[in-house]
Amino acid sequence: MSATELIASFITSGRLYGVGIGSNLMELQQAINFDFVDVVDEDGDSMRRDYGFIEFYLNSGQSWSVSGGSIELHRLATRNDMADRWRAAMRDDFPQYLAWDELYGVLSKLPTPPALQYIDQGDFQEYRSSATKVSVLVNNDHEVRDEWLGHGDVWSVSLG
Repeated sequence: MSATELIASFITSGRLYGVGIGSNLMELQQAINFDFVDVVDEDGDSMRRDYGFIEFYLNSGQSWSVSGGSIELHRLATRNDMADRWRAAMRDDFPQYLAWDELYGVLSKLPTPPALQYIDQGDFQEYRSSATKVSVLVNNDHEVRDEWLGHGDVWSVSLG
């Protein structure tokens, strides 16, 4: 599956590699076989599992459960080595840049495209699926893409 198709699936289902809100830590570990860093807050109530440009947020309780997550595509603009390592481990090819128009094109071809609410955030445009609680942030400045994201490039895709 291309990364664009994977992201489209994430937007429409609220699940990334089968992991979504309410998934437990064991399910996350089984779904993603990649190096990570766990960052636990000082109270031990929440944790961020950081895979580089993909993160999941978990809350404690009887067991750690997923409360959200994100694909931080902007990190790939200057660190494409992260995408190379991800491709080797997970077999998904994330691009250095992803234009919203390209992602929207994939979404619009789905049998049931998601309803997206548009929110102008100044420096960003947000497209949010209230059904799945997934938001896409798109760079809204007027710069041309160079070593950094340009106007219309996807900044991140977040669940929560």
